[in-house]
Amino acid sequence: MNEVPAYAAPSAGAPLGPFKIKRRDPKDFDVQIKIEYCGVCHSDIHQARDEWGGSLFPMVPGHEIVGTVTSVGSKVSKFKPGDTVGVGCFVDSCRTCPSCKQGLEQYCDVGTVSTYNDVEKDGITKTFGGYSTQIVVDENYVLRIPSNIPLEKAAPLLCAGITTYSPLMHWKAGPGKKVAVIGLGGLGHMAVKIGHALGAEVTVLSHSMKKREDAFKLGAKDFFATSDITTFEKLQSTFDLIINTVSVELDWNMYLSLLKLDGTMVLLGVPPTAPHVQAFPLIGKRRSLAGSLIGGIKETQEMLDFCGKHNIGSDVEVININQINEAYERMLKGDVRYRFVIDSKSLVSK
Repeated sequence: MNEVPAYAAPSAGAPLGPFKIKRRDPKDFDVQIKIEYCGVCHSDIHQARDEWGGSLFPMVPGHEIVGTVTSVGSKVSKFKPGDTVGVGCFVDSCRTCPSCKQGLEQYCDVGTVSTYNDVEKDGITKTFGGYSTQIVVDENYVLRIPSNIPLEKAAPLLCAGITTYSPLMHWKAGPGKKVAVIGLGGLGHMAVKIGHALGAEVTVLSHSMKKREDAFKLGAKDFFATSDITTFEKLQSTFDLIINTVSVELDWNMYLSLLKLDGTMVLLGVPPTAPHVQAFPLIGKRRSLAGSLIGGIKETQEMLDFCGKHNIGSDVEVININQINEAYERMLKGDVRYRFVIDSKSLVSK
């Protein structure tokens, strides 16, 4: 066992602070990783504040991890010391259910083992995330990072990137398809970049006009403010696909009316309460309301390779770990363009 520095939430809603965690020595199929950067996801806040229930404390958040392999177990075949790798939202799954066998581990029938705020398969060992300097993960749940993507820009791809890539691919966004993205935040800006790279015509739907120029720079073809009620009149039956990235309460019925015949709105965010969905916006044009959750290991590697091919990284603001509590508050205010990323070197001196 190896004791390493970390930052943890001691209890629900308490400020995060310095903490020590123990990482296991690599087993036969394990990869030991020196963490270089870790992205800060909005779900880190939800779980550190126990807003979804069931949080385990003390908690070390972080599931957008990139770093360098320092050692490997005796039976590891996929990685070697010196490789640049990533770890996303989960570090294990049952491996035998139909979902796992299809490469859809995120929908594991038994349940994935989350990178943090979870318990490993032994039923005892808590998982601690990337707000630390080191992690040890089974090689089957480790990703290879393309060499042309700067590490700080690659980190958010492990969650924000795959969370948007997966539905865009599943619902076949591409040339000839009109895609709307609700919200231009950590998820939304990645949806715009990836949707544009896939060849789709992307429109951003945001509450106000303040991010309009950013949207165009990211690859959007159009931009509308949803605070203007005429937006919903102008865009009736316009889109093949709507990617809803926000976690605030919206009237989904208004957005469903923007879909074409057989169009789909996909939910990525989790609002505190679900709005009432009326039947007519759905049945009137055979529309669908769906959800999507991250991606499996195979698809996540495909996403990373796609981003490498198209030179796509996240727009980030790099912070030191002692800025994390301030970063949480700024995130809640939408004051980041578009993802905070922790420089793990700032933990070494703690």
